[in-house]
Amino acid sequence: MASVNDENPELSPTSPGEDSDAVLSPVQEPEPIPGLHGVPVRLARQADRTESYTRITPFQEKHDTSVEFFYKPVTLSALACGLVILAYVATTQDVLEEGRDKRRVGVYAAIAAFLAFSMIQFRDGPFIRPHPAFWRIVLGVNLLYELGLVFLLFQDLNTARVMMTYIDPNLGVPLPEKSYAEDCSLTARNIWNALDIFCVAHALGWFGKAMILRDYWFCWILSIAFELAEYSLQHQLANFAECWWDHWILDVLLCNWIGTYLGERMKFCQKFEVKHYEWRGFRQTPGLRPKARRVLSQFSPHDFTAFKWGTATDFTHFITVVALLAVFLAAELNPFYLKSLLWMEPDHPIIISRLAGVFLCALPAVRELYQYINDPRRAVRMGQHVWLLLATIVTEFLVITKWSQGQFPEPLPKPVKWGWTIGSALLVLYPTVQFGIPSARRYIRRHQKKYKSKAS
Repeated sequence: MASVNDENPELSPTSPGEDSDAVLSPVQEPEPIPGLHGVPVRLARQADRTESYTRITPFQEKHDTSVEFFYKPVTLSALACGLVILAYVATTQDVLEEGRDKRRVGVYAAIAAFLAFSMIQFRDGPFIRPHPAFWRIVLGVNLLYELGLVFLLFQDLNTARVMMTYIDPNLGVPLPEKSYAEDCSLTARNIWNALDIFCVAHALGWFGKAMILRDYWFCWILSIAFELAEYSLQHQLANFAECWWDHWILDVLLCNWIGTYLGERMKFCQKFEVKHYEWRGFRQTPGLRPKARRVLSQFSPHDFTAFKWGTATDFTHFITVVALLAVFLAAELNPFYLKSLLWMEPDHPIIISRLAGVFLCALPAVRELYQYINDPRRAVRMGQHVWLLLATIVTEFLVITKWSQGQFPEPLPKPVKWGWTIGSALLVLYPTVQFGIPSARRYIRRHQKKYKSKAS
């Protein structure tokens, strides 16, 4: 019986046929025979020894080969086109006029060249729609942002503010922090005045978080935790000071719930959870309308995996969920501090780009983290998206910590200290009761059985 690759030689060893549901593993070369071709003979006790890194395989999903042209390797063609474009832009005065800022154009060209390399040579991630190359570019953007943060980590705050004026000359001017807790009387007028464009952005943000986390209760926990974080940090940032009804009615019960419901509960995630796309080839699709529908479907998920984080199943899942919650909170809080320290408006394009970039990076990152925790036999190492995004969030936190020295002199209020102390105690107490005590009991029973068996 002929294999899939014999029928379609254009498919790679890791790309199954269009009717196949399994991922074909790469062909492994036979191991050399000990003693032949200069290979030393191993001892018997060394024969079965394997190291963990020898079993590492890239994160691979089924490749979508229904539109064959877009999945053929074009590395040399892309290299030739890129070099031609670079030569034309760099040497043609009609494009690069005299007197323009050559440094800015040079930076743009360097970024474009790096992203082109990322698109062609980076390893594939867990997503294949609209194309694996798109998610390679997302990884490249994340890496560029991380390198920029590492550079800023070694600069002082004043130098960083001056550097931001190179990007936007309108920056570098101190901005007042707006407080939302001036009049907290629960009236229709105050509630109406609080409804602005940021409420829509709030709901859209939680729609995106629901698409990332894919867990209704996790989103609720994160929503409440963020409001508590705003309470804890309003002595540093004035815009965290909100009325109680703004925190719990407008934010949690209205904006956050609408976004979470639309993203997770109201059939969006549920629809794709059970919908697996198995498409025929593009050329085999009859009619213009079905072909157009097939092209549009390229921008929808190929499949959708529901996340069940299972915090009470074992200690590993509990630690993973707590760490993921902490990283998400840091990713939510970091842009507020960055805009305050660098004197940027909340709707500045840099802030919007950062939020959109973290959203795109978090989609494959959380997918990789979920598989790394729940399927260790397949994902024997942490994926590249989650590794890089974790490094980015931590580097942002380090930059903010360094620049915040002397910027927020007001001490931490005593109620906030007590709140964090009680919360930390509960985080330690829960796994101790849920996992530690049962494990200790099982350990004691095993040793008692061994002692009795030896005594008998």
